[in-house]
Amino acid sequence: MPYKEKEIKKLYYSIGEVAEMFKVNTSLIRFWEKEFDIINPHKNQKGNRLFTQDDISNFNQIYQLVKEKGFTLQGAKDQLKTNKEVSTKNSEIIKSLQKIKNILVELKTTL
Repeated sequence: MPYKEKEIKKLYYSIGEVAEMFKVNTSLIRFWEKEFDIINPHKNQKGNRLFTQDDISNFNQIYQLVKEKGFTLQGAKDQLKTNKEVSTKNSEIIKSLQKIKNILVELKTTL
């Protein structure tokens, strides 16, 4: 079995890093921050937003609902309020399936 490095997780991510993860503009990240109460980034002395892993998982849920499933912002808010557990579970399943897909694609290219 080949050596596999552990994935290093940071404590805080900048707004640019979060925007790059989801391939969206930083203005959309700021907009979602205002619209959704579940996103509460820390701010340093300069006022830069610092997002935690929890914020990123919340962004992932919002992204899944709004961009991929086509929910309106109000519909996504309602979905997160009423079915938070289901949304969390679905986003975790999607993340794990994407990881599996990436592994299979990498394996295919090596063959």
